Amino acid sequence: MRFWLFKSEPSTWSFEQQVAEGAKGTEWTGVRNYGARNFMREMRVGDRGFFYHSNEGKAVVGIVAVSAPAHPDSTAPGTAWECVDIAAVCAVPKPVTLEAIKAEPALGEMVLVNNSRLSVQPVTEAEFTRICEMGGLDPETARTAPVPA
Repeated sequence: MRFWLFKSEPSTWSFEQQVAEGAKGTEWTGVRNYGARNFMREMRVGDRGFFYHSNEGKAVVGIVAVSAPAHPDSTAPGTAWECVDIAAVCAVPKPVTLEAIKAEPALGEMVLVNNSRLSVQPVTEAEFTRICEMGGLDPETARTAPVPA
């Protein structure tokens, strides 16, 4: 299992909207950065990720699971853009802000800290564990909890 971070402005697509999609999840469309697209090509069904509210809130607010591997992005037909599908697993009890992440020495090398503009990015297992702990979420539960129906 690998770990990721998916960024979205809550006014465009919020974690609450992601939760409302249920177990079927939704395509993570609209990514137009080759690096982010390439990360999605590496993802496998079952990988876990953080749902991060960018611009407004700037915090990790939920856990998602990759529910379908990379496939053509339906919002960009006939192009090389691809996306994965993700489904909400659970909310983070205490959202973990970018400020708190930057203040945590163990997270100093995190992509979010060093390249905050990348909309889809990898997260190490140690980073995943630490942010779950900071958010009041058992890391093992975040790794293994099923996607709610």
